[in-house]
Amino acid sequence: MINDDMTHSDHTDTTTSGAPAPADLRPLGATGLLASPVTVGTSGLGTPASADGSPGPGSTAFATAALRGPNLLVDTSNNYSDGRSETALGDAIRASGLPAGRGVVTKVDQDPSTAVFDRDRVLRSFEESLERLGVDRIPILHLHDPYSVSFAEASAPGGAIEGMLALKEQGVVDAIGIAAGPLSVMLPYVLSGAFDVVLTHNRFTLVDRSATALLEEARSRGMGVFNAAPFGGGLLAGRRGTDGKPSTYAYQAGSPELLAWVARADEVAARHGIPLAAAALAFSTRSELVDSTVVGMNRLERLEQVEALRTTTIPDDFWSDLDALGTPPSTLTD
Repeated sequence: MINDDMTHSDHTDTTTSGAPAPADLRPLGATGLLASPVTVGTSGLGTPASADGSPGPGSTAFATAALRGPNLLVDTSNNYSDGRSETALGDAIRASGLPAGRGVVTKVDQDPSTAVFDRDRVLRSFEESLERLGVDRIPILHLHDPYSVSFAEASAPGGAIEGMLALKEQGVVDAIGIAAGPLSVMLPYVLSGAFDVVLTHNRFTLVDRSATALLEEARSRGMGVFNAAPFGGGLLAGRRGTDGKPSTYAYQAGSPELLAWVARADEVAARHGIPLAAAALAFSTRSELVDSTVVGMNRLERLEQVEALRTTTIPDDFWSDLDALGTPPSTLTD
């Protein structure tokens, strides 16, 4: 079993000390790994690119802070910012080391040119990630957005799942996961029994509970659960459109009904003296169905802001007052 040493630091020379120990660690399902309540998401890290194509200014500084901040894990992917997210994290690790017990979670992605997503592509994607990150193993590796192949293709001989299992059998990853959005895509992977972890996004929030059954199924199998995008892409964190009003949820225009519900929820939060964003984060971090909540960040101040939200006390009666608003009218259909 792996406990505090999420990254098997005995396998690499990148471990350093000096970072504060993350608080409130909890088991990641039955994987034997640990997670903190929040995992730093880095989908936008490295963007915009510098003139030479390298990660943009400040990217390495943010990556360094994220790897040494209050959260145990940092989440990235082979295709985030065309590889610059992993590159920025790798630059930080090479420059300052990886503090003991910290880990980088990454994801394998389809070939960006051909959309091929088979066993060989999984292995190539993994090698690309290791090279960018400058490490020789990954604690958790996700199969990411397998939309270019059917589940039958992914699970067939020579398919993507075979590649994921091969990496786990080789001991270069500790746990393998499935990470995607649509529930119809996710369910067969969860039911397959091949995966140790699941990552869902935008479907278990204050305004959308559609992933509940999926997460319950994952829990019944001992899978670790990451829940990403607790703010729905910004709507529940107060992000505004060009007209100064909240506008989108999960990359889509919010319906008038949804925006009206969120406005009422914001009023409820204000009556209780808390930001709605704190309640949105707490909805995920307090759930027994979730081990760690992935919050996207790429600015230094966001690390402090999210930690302040996480440690905000939410009055118990806020939740009953929120329930009184009725079922939130999510705009997602799968």
